[in-house]
Amino acid sequence: MTSRPGRSLPRVTIHYLRPPDHLQTFRQPVIHRNPRVIVTFSRRIRVPSPMELDGEVVLETGSDIVWFTFPGLWHDIGRFHNARGAFTGFYANLLTPVEMLPGNIWRTTDLFLDVWMKPGQAPRLLDEDELRDALNADALEAGTARRAREEAEKILERASAGAWPPPVVHEWTRERALGVLDNPGGAG
Repeated sequence: MTSRPGRSLPRVTIHYLRPPDHLQTFRQPVIHRNPRVIVTFSRRIRVPSPMELDGEVVLETGSDIVWFTFPGLWHDIGRFHNARGAFTGFYANLLTPVEMLPGNIWRTTDLFLDVWMKPGQAPRLLDEDELRDALNADALEAGTARRAREEAEKILERASAGAWPPPVVHEWTRERALGVLDNPGGAG
């Protein structure tokens, strides 16, 4: 992605369906793009309640997230920060491969499972109960749920072997993302 001085960053509009019928729309600036990954930034998010894991707030209103979308993959990755800007961990959100439409419109469906990894700790699978509830309510097809579980297992195996998240996720820190937001014509 190249930007010219004085120009704002392109934005994507993400239509995010959580089955059966909860549709959310997010608009995020694109801070980096290449054929393998698109990096976007969620600045000072709002959440109904803080996300806590093991008694620690890992995401809250005012938090920033650097998002990594990999065309064709069944997950994206977020670098989560608390409202003070401290990095709290890596979050893989299992979802259908993002459909990228003309006009920077994206569509995807949440598949309930998530993987969380705090630096220096083992990865954990989250929200298995939510996936089970969605299956019991016929909000998700069994084959799609099976695909989500397979993807989660791949992530857990790679993370346990030290091969996840990929290098680009380590390269694009919150500070680097803020630098691109502050200077869209700069090199990022």
